[in-house]
Amino acid sequence: MKEDTARLVEKLCIASQGDFGSPYEFAWPDRLPEDAWHFSPELLSTAGTPAGERLSPEETRRLSFFEAVNFFSLNIHGERALLEGLAARLYRDDLYTPYLHHFLDEENKHMVYFGTYCLRYAGKIYPDRKMALPRDYAEGEEDFLFFARVLLFEELVDVYNRRMALDERLHAVVREINRMHHRDEARHLAFGRRIVAELFERHAPGWPAEVLGEVRRSLPEYVLATWKEYFNPDVYRDAGMLGPHDVAREAFASDAARARRRDVSGPALRFLVSAGVLEQEPSL
Repeated sequence: MKEDTARLVEKLCIASQGDFGSPYEFAWPDRLPEDAWHFSPELLSTAGTPAGERLSPEETRRLSFFEAVNFFSLNIHGERALLEGLAARLYRDDLYTPYLHHFLDEENKHMVYFGTYCLRYAGKIYPDRKMALPRDYAEGEEDFLFFARVLLFEELVDVYNRRMALDERLHAVVREINRMHHRDEARHLAFGRRIVAELFERHAPGWPAEVLGEVRRSLPEYVLATWKEYFNPDVYRDAGMLGPHDVAREAFASDAARARRRDVSGPALRFLVSAGVLEQEPSL
């Protein structure tokens, strides 16, 4: 498998060099129209829920702006952790440093897009609520979990990127940010799936049963924790919705939200099953 990964990495490096761009050439309007859509209505966290159905069209459009700010904020926090993890793994002879350089460069550019949108139009970035507690790892476990979590996060985000990049209801700035992010993420996901499968094949046979069990338990928990961040009470409060914490709980538990989680998460989880990482697709 390592030889296959090396060939893929060579192709990805060539593609990244040919698709090199600068976020500083992006044309940012001073202001965005108040009646613009910023998030596809069907992808809003409240879509199909009683809380969402109580909103007027104007209130739903306002909510779409803060959902976009939250979505881009989540990407900023996810990519900041990714940058730290990639930088810590540079120049190891088993982790394909030539492509990690491109990975780092492209993720840094993404943060410029997301951060500029949030600060220019909302004046803030929603805070990161994830907590990571230090612990001991079996050999290869920490590397595997890092790349597996990165892959899961980016797989979910990319579904949203692809759909919103094509949604002509959205303001052109939002569509373009989603389009440019997906353009690079397509390469990152190809690398991510390969490195996750390779690291699992390399290290999992040597893990004790309890380590393998913990890995299999923790990845679905990570996906669920990531999804919960899409239901942000601060978003509902900023959008003028009453009882924002109640809205978050009710929306997350709704049948519509469960169906959306299955739809968006399914391909990533089925990949982990096919790679032997998970024994079955978990219920979210």
